Amino acid sequence: MKYRNLGQYGLKVSELALGSWMTNLATAEQQDLAAQSIKVAFENGINFFDCADAYSGGEAEKFLGQSLKQFPRQELVLSSKVYFPVGCGINDRGLSRKHIFEQIEQSLKNIQTDYLDLYFCHRFDETTPLSETLKALSDLVDAGKILYYGVSEWTPVQLLEAELIIQRDRLNPISVVQPQYNIFDRYIEHELMDVCGQFGIGIVPFSPLSQGLLTGKYRQGQEIPAGSRATYQSQIRDLLTTANLDKVEALIKIAGELNTDLATFSLAWALRDQRITSLITGASKPVQLEKNLRALELEIPQTALTEVDQLFGFKKFKRQIG
Repeated sequence: MKYRNLGQYGLKVSELALGSWMTNLATAEQQDLAAQSIKVAFENGINFFDCADAYSGGEAEKFLGQSLKQFPRQELVLSSKVYFPVGCGINDRGLSRKHIFEQIEQSLKNIQTDYLDLYFCHRFDETTPLSETLKALSDLVDAGKILYYGVSEWTPVQLLEAELIIQRDRLNPISVVQPQYNIFDRYIEHELMDVCGQFGIGIVPFSPLSQGLLTGKYRQGQEIPAGSRATYQSQIRDLLTTANLDKVEALIKIAGELNTDLATFSLAWALRDQRITSLITGASKPVQLEKNLRALELEIPQTALTEVDQLFGFKKFKRQIG
């Protein structure tokens, strides 16, 4: 396993993380496969395990905590998130001080730990003063409940506004962001990565395989595989357009020229920039995780990177007048 620093901070995080968003706990067999995946991850050097209070109504946190009890706590980097509804009450959501303080206690109980290494604002809360949210998170750092905190899917402007408040009020800093990032969705390259670089903030993207579009299992002119995520989840079905699948075919060819598969290529592509700390991947079976690990050994030549840019017509945004 290879490790990178979390931005400017001393925390070392495995280049691949295991996320819990798609952990399927519906049957005993699926739970067993998920537990095996966690064990395989740890045995292969993955130390970063990501979850959220809203995943499976809290059951994902409980499952993760139970599965990780067999490993030394000091060798784990555990994260969770707060924002989405966890109940029917008017305060059972958002980023108020009340909700943050109540949910960190619930997450710690669920995961069976005294502290979280990373704690994320799952989204931006337009209904709560930003200073209230940041002060609450900073206080949790002071209290030892969390070691670092961050945000997920905040805009560069929101992140900069937060930095102004942090500097003004001398709060503990934002240390990490968790945006979506993959070959099909490169929005963070326009501004967010530069902002994070300026403030020494680590970047731990989710969905590096674009909901499964970049796994190679969905092909132009072929039926959706039985039992795959696209048979029951709208996010991936919405991505299976003719234009996207044409690009998948082209990417498979590029990957094949490097004697690798599309998923391995796509993960290695997302890790090509050292500002990326770790990729949060999902794996419902150990075999999927083992395939993902191959990406850590793949070096993509510049010619292939240029082919990808040309395929998507990607250019970093720059406004020019005259």
